[in-house]
Amino acid sequence: MHSRNNYKNNKSTPASLSSMSSSSSSSRFAYAVGILGLFYSSSQYTASAFAPLPTSISNSKSNTAAIETINYKFQNVNINNNNNNNNNENIYSTTTNKSMVATSFRSSPVVVSEEAEALSHSETTLKLIPSYELFQILSKEEGGAKPEIAAGNSQRSSTILKTGTVDTLANTRLSDYVGCGGKTKIETLPDPFKMVEKELKPFADSISELVSSDQPILSMAAKHFFEKRHGKRFRPTIVQLVAKAVAAATPEQLTSTTTTEAGSNGEPHADKNGHAATTTTNGVAVPANEKVGGVSGWEWSGASDVEVEGGVVTPTNHQGSEVWRKQAQLGQIVEMIHVASLIHDDVLDEADTRRGGEAVHKLYSNKVAVLAGDYLLARASVLLARLENTAVVQIMATALESLVSGEVMQLKSPPETLLQMESYLKKSYYKTASLICYACRSTALLGGHSYSSTVATAMEEFGFHLGLAFQIQDDILDFTAAENVLGKPALADMDLGLSTAPILYAAEEYSQLRPLVMRRFKKDGDKQTALEYLYKSETAMNKAKNLARFHAEKAVAALLRLPQSEARDALIRLTHTCITRKK
Repeated sequence: MHSRNNYKNNKSTPASLSSMSSSSSSSRFAYAVGILGLFYSSSQYTASAFAPLPTSISNSKSNTAAIETINYKFQNVNINNNNNNNNNENIYSTTTNKSMVATSFRSSPVVVSEEAEALSHSETTLKLIPSYELFQILSKEEGGAKPEIAAGNSQRSSTILKTGTVDTLANTRLSDYVGCGGKTKIETLPDPFKMVEKELKPFADSISELVSSDQPILSMAAKHFFEKRHGKRFRPTIVQLVAKAVAAATPEQLTSTTTTEAGSNGEPHADKNGHAATTTTNGVAVPANEKVGGVSGWEWSGASDVEVEGGVVTPTNHQGSEVWRKQAQLGQIVEMIHVASLIHDDVLDEADTRRGGEAVHKLYSNKVAVLAGDYLLARASVLLARLENTAVVQIMATALESLVSGEVMQLKSPPETLLQMESYLKKSYYKTASLICYACRSTALLGGHSYSSTVATAMEEFGFHLGLAFQIQDDILDFTAAENVLGKPALADMDLGLSTAPILYAAEEYSQLRPLVMRRFKKDGDKQTALEYLYKSETAMNKAKNLARFHAEKAVAALLRLPQSEARDALIRLTHTCITRKK
């Protein structure tokens, strides 16, 4: 079943912006929450397109956490758990603090209360699970484990899409290539940027027109990054390559309403590997807990109606089609959202430079920069609605919410969580990886693949791991690259009181560093002392690099579930570039 778009008239009150003091943490927090209100109302408006009344809430198989939204103290609640294991723990945690657990109907465990989230949902709305609950966030050696099976990760076969095809890179790993410990030159794979350069050019040229305004100052500020400091357009390149890669895979037909008998604990029977019980539809195994009828079957629907010759997108009919145009437009939308977040972040962080030039608020003013960022988000929302896929709109609205949730998490995390690698990775997911992974899954949906398909799942998993690998490498470069290479101030994270992977690994080795991390390097000499411990450590930087490589290898493993194509192989090279780059 394909998603239909029943847009409704909706009059929403714009979120008011708090007046900001450059030195006030509380004002920065109020500003972030104000923007979140705009995103959250947008997300719930989209959800209402599926059904007008909130009638029920999904049951969660995992532990839930009550989140108090004023002081953000997390507390455990007592609930039923179907696992009869005395060692039942959050599968991602590497510390004794295991309180940050999201429920099945929450898109973010950071800001929006459980009650508020529940009020906006019904049986027919998307109940997105954060990607870090779907995919492995830490290696087994660091305490990570494979997530439980859920609607967003149940279809992960490495063979189902490749029947009758040959894959010359079937068993490849990044460790096979120069720069990651191997001997094979990465140049044997297609260049990702050159592959889509010509295709992206007309969209890159038109994006500045899409953000034009009747107000000259606002228009100039909004266009700044698109015309002068556009960089390599990393995110639109990913979207365009993903669009090509998923076109090489035939959409699966997950269209059954069959149910299976539940086990004694109320859950579907599991197979010998611990997966949910399945039935087979059109040759595809579907977990029984995903089989729901009508529009309620969002877990396996959400695919756009595809109008191309033959009814299915293929590499032959993809380029130039309406599907191709909408996927490219999604790339523009993602870049608008990303640039808006940069403009807002620079205001919040009081940054002077961005991409080797002056930050927008330094060129104009804080007020103009805030309005320019808001305007870009508003334009992105309009263009997003014009993709005419309500599932994609809600997924991308959740990505918007995640960006602000990450900012709030960064500003208001309790001191003890600042030492936790899991907390750092979740924040990195919200601020960086969420936009990439949700864009990748949305690209698959626009290409005619259903939400729970092997293709869409592989794309979100790829984007999740790629985004984390990218951010971890960014955090490493903050200590190793010069300011003129980075295009932004070096040691910027420490100046903001933030501890990233290298410092956290050093703190594991040197207990004297932990109090400095917990007080966000606020005392004189804290930053210098922290750097001394970091450079004294023989393992911290290597551990951080290994963490980036862990996620990069996971990203490649997800890509290899797709049939081989030039675009897929170019994405492997792009992943290699993410963890070997010097800027």
